[in-house]
Order: sequence, then structure tokens, then C-alpha cells
Amino acid sequence: MANELGVANFIANVDTIGKAVLVFLLILSIATWYLIFTKSLANWLEARRAKAFLAQFWQHHSLEALAASLKQNKPDNAFANLANEGVTALSNASSHSIQQLTAAGGMSEFMTRAIRNGIDQESARSENGLTVLASAGSASPYIGLFGTVWAIYHALVNIGLSGQGTLDKVAGPVGEALIMTAIGLAVAIPAVFAYNAFNRRNRMWLAKLDAFAHDLFVMLTIENTVEVKAKPELRPELKSVGDVS
Repeated sequence: MANELGVANFIANVDTIGKAVLVFLLILSIATWYLIFTKSLANWLEARRAKAFLAQFWQHHSLEALAASLKQNKPDNAFANLANEGVTALSNASSHSIQQLTAAGGMSEFMTRAIRNGIDQESARSENGLTVLASAGSASPYIGLFGTVWAIYHALVNIGLSGQGTLDKVAGPVGEALIMTAIGLAVAIPAVFAYNAFNRRNRMWLAKLDAFAHDLFVMLTIENTVEVKAKPELRPELKSVGDVS
């Protein structure tokens, strides 16, 4: 009797649709735990690298030293990537003409766009895998419930055909069917916890990155202020505006 009510007996007697539900839940479970381990390890390593980079970053006494350090050591974290984006943008700005920078909003706006682009890229990168976790956390209970309903339906059909509705005939099929719900919850609960934990980490990480971006912006723009001194021959449109007024 105990063997007839076991999980192994349930899996052996489940039909094709039930097996498909179990396989789908198994895939979601594997994907969830894979993302939990890989993202946790990646976040831990990146936090260590970012801490080491920031400690070294504030020891640079000039932008030239910072640029040389970034060129020598390939960026391996979001803060280093952002600093590299800013320094690269500053270097590229020197190749732009005065008219191009002015048309684009000036040096300050040029650097703001470059740094904001780096933050947006990191925000998108940190979202990798969260869709799978959200899907597993929200859909797994319903997939398990579908398997439960399907199994109970077949159990009731078999009971009706046998003509025996005693407790020992009902408890086994119904109990085994509820295993589907338990499997669905076993997949969903870790996915929900992981999704919330990674979301919180991303919010804190991007907040720190945004604060660093402000310091980086000041460092790059204050020490390298570009004063636009347009020559009369380069500004005919301004002269005409002055005549009109």
C-alpha cells in the first residue's frame, strides 16, 4: 500500500500530458538554480573587483594617470567600464570641432550623454536572467495546478469506471495528483526569492554607480573645461541675429 502511494508510483503511472508538465517544471527548476548560482557568483566577483578599482581610482592625481591605468588594466567591472567610457568620450571630444560640440549642447552635455549611456548599458546587463526567474516564479504554481487538475480528472474517471469510491481508492490518486502542486511550488518559491534578491541588489548597485557617475562627471568636466571662443568668421549667424535685435 505504501509503495502504491509513493512518488515513484505516481511518476510511473502518469500519462503523456502529465509527463510533459513534469518535464517543463524540471526545465524551469534547472534554469532557476543555474541562474541563482551563476548570477550570485558573478555579482560577488564584480563587487570585489569594483571595490578594488574604486580604492585605486581615488589614488590617481590626474586624468592622465587614470587614462594610463585604464589602458593598462582592462575594465572588469561596471565602475571601471563607466570610467573608461568617460575618459574615452573626453578623448573623442578633442577630435570634434567647436561647432559640433556647440550644436550637441556643449561639452557638459556631451559628457553627460556618454556617462548616461554607460549607466544604461550596465542597467540592461544587470537585468539578464531576471525574466526567466520572474516567469518561473509566476507560472510554475499554475503549471503545477494544471497538472493537479489533470491528474485528479483521470483519477476520478478511473474511480467511476471501477465503481469503487472508498477512501483507499480515492486517497491514493488524489494524493498523488497533489504532488504536481507541490512540485510547482518547489520550483516557484526559490525563483521568487531569487528574483526579489537580485532586484534589490541591482537597485543598490545602480544607485552606487549613479553616485560614482556624478563624481566622474565633475572630475572630467571641471578639470577639462572647454571654453568656446568662437571667431567672428565662424559665427555669421550670431552676427545676423544681433543686427535683427
